[in-house]
Amino acid sequence: MSANEPVLPQGAGYGVVVGIGLFFSAFMLCLTAIQARYTGFSPKNSEEFNSASRSVKPGLIASGIVSAWTWAATLLQSSAVAYKDGISGPWWYGSGATVQVLLFAQLAAKLKLNAPHAHTWLEIVAARWGTFAHLVFMFFGLATNIIVSSMLILGGSATVNALTGMNTIAACFLIPLGVAIYVVVGGMRATLLCDYTHTTVLFAIIFVFVYTVYATSDKIGSFSAMHELLTKVAEAEPVAGNAHGSYLTMRSKNGLIFGVINVIGNFATVFQDQAYWQRAIASRPASCVKAYLLGGIAWFAIPFMFSTTLGLSAVALRGDPAMRTLTPADVSAGLPASAAAAALLGKSGAAALLIVLFLAVTSATSAELIAVSSILTYDVYKKYFNPHATEGQILKVSHAMVAIFAIVMGILGLIFFYIGISMGWLYEFMGVVLGSAVVPIAMCITWSKANKWGSICGAIAGFCAGVVAWLVTTSALNGGELTVTTTGGDLEMLAGNLASIGVGGIVTVVTSLIWPDDFDFEATRAINRPLHEKDGSDMRASPRSASLDDSESEKKHAPADVSLEPVVSARAAAEEEERELDPVALNKSFRIAAWSSVILTLVMLIIIPLPLFFAQTVYGVGGLTAWVVIGMIWAFCSAIAVVLYPLWESRAALALIGSGIIKDVFTRGGGKYVEPRAHHGA
Repeated sequence: MSANEPVLPQGAGYGVVVGIGLFFSAFMLCLTAIQARYTGFSPKNSEEFNSASRSVKPGLIASGIVSAWTWAATLLQSSAVAYKDGISGPWWYGSGATVQVLLFAQLAAKLKLNAPHAHTWLEIVAARWGTFAHLVFMFFGLATNIIVSSMLILGGSATVNALTGMNTIAACFLIPLGVAIYVVVGGMRATLLCDYTHTTVLFAIIFVFVYTVYATSDKIGSFSAMHELLTKVAEAEPVAGNAHGSYLTMRSKNGLIFGVINVIGNFATVFQDQAYWQRAIASRPASCVKAYLLGGIAWFAIPFMFSTTLGLSAVALRGDPAMRTLTPADVSAGLPASAAAAALLGKSGAAALLIVLFLAVTSATSAELIAVSSILTYDVYKKYFNPHATEGQILKVSHAMVAIFAIVMGILGLIFFYIGISMGWLYEFMGVVLGSAVVPIAMCITWSKANKWGSICGAIAGFCAGVVAWLVTTSALNGGELTVTTTGGDLEMLAGNLASIGVGGIVTVVTSLIWPDDFDFEATRAINRPLHEKDGSDMRASPRSASLDDSESEKKHAPADVSLEPVVSARAAAEEEERELDPVALNKSFRIAAWSSVILTLVMLIIIPLPLFFAQTVYGVGGLTAWVVIGMIWAFCSAIAVVLYPLWESRAALALIGSGIIKDVFTRGGGKYVEPRAHHGA
């Protein structure tokens, strides 16, 4: 059999896509039944369905962030960049997409301070700047979800097709539909628990590939063998723009250009993607900053180690009889990782990669489905069609929107597939159209002086400037030829990305400094405030009283919204949230987030990579060994943080559920959760 033919039978593709989808749907049904019987949370409550009653602990939120941020592109595009640029690719991919999650910790802290009861970031825009701004930024928000979803489906279907020969059109529709079933069944909390299982399997399979490549494989099997093979390939086919044409150097011009594109594009897909705001909304106020810092640092290890392993292996095995011959189109589609996995481990490697990729795609897809459902439910249906919607109506619309967007995702994947646009092209393009709204959105929630019209004009002007710069640069560099291939070049995309975020940010900041607003955030703190509270005379006394009274009345209004602590009464939970919504504590969290995220950003984007870039060092065997071993240690620490830590922090809740199940087994019907009358401690 030729190495270019699918390694696995077509049935394996359908088995994974349909079978694992149905397995997780059944898993969700079990989780939902356990949740309803043995805890105080019910997914039939719209607040629980959309935001997990705002009570999730940091370890599980961090695991959810890692899972939601692990797209098809995380595994496939990072390996493709490693295949093209060498060891600089994994660093620029990982760091260029980690810093946004770290910096988002600041927005998470401000969200809890300035809009503690919002369901979506667009509700905050509407409350501060009105309907026109709401509609403008909704375009950017939904465009983000559409581009991210398209990348997920394109990357997933291309790899399933390459490994099994499964029909690409069938994959485009079956992937999101399977996910939609379990999202509708379980809601936000069950989605986070499913994310946790995905993350656990993901790390396990990454460790299998790492040890195979660097320890046991008869094709590579050691650091010295990897170094020797990469050196041979570089001698035969030097990498343009790399020091001495080597794969073993951080001095890579194309790697640096990709790093800049990556940073800008991913700012757009974090700051404008409701999936990340959703996790901030679902987290407990006191620990949301910790969750984002932990999740961001832990996530870095996934693309870094995955691509340092399979991306470099695809280069090292070039010319091996078992290795697929990769065309530029294959590389853009993200196929180096699957080719290397199949060459190293045959059918078992292809199957492992298929499973890990499918879990990554479904996990990120579930995050997108519930994010879009929240926007369409709260920002379209409730805002413009039925402002007085009941709990039951909101839940029905949420379910319907999940199902509708699942079908839309399949159609989007189909459209891009037929017009010849790949996941790699979309990945570099996203910053061109989305980057302009990054600064206005961040300013909206954090800066009282942000000017409404300056921010709106900045987003629109940046969008236009980005598209114009991208097309003009493409035309100038390619003799006026505009095709999918020419528009996807690194310099062309770099021009569009820089113009988009640069013009958007400059217009927003300059107009706000010249004509500053003076916003006190009272309007945003009032979002979703229970109606009977609005008459209270002390409601406007201070931001603190507003926040605290809100949370107490919310507890009276919705008994399901209690802490995750298993034996806490509704009153004790309300007192706990009162303490956690204290502005003094939240401002302290914001300062911690600001210092931590800025320092980590400087370390990851400047202090470590730039000296290595300018040094022009080509690493020997010792340098490569140190590089990989540090990555392995980081991956182990990440696994502890997002696999073991969530179990430890939820040990009391797990014990409560376990005791409930045991009671049901031995005393029929005796295990059902009954909310205690007094606080006994956890």
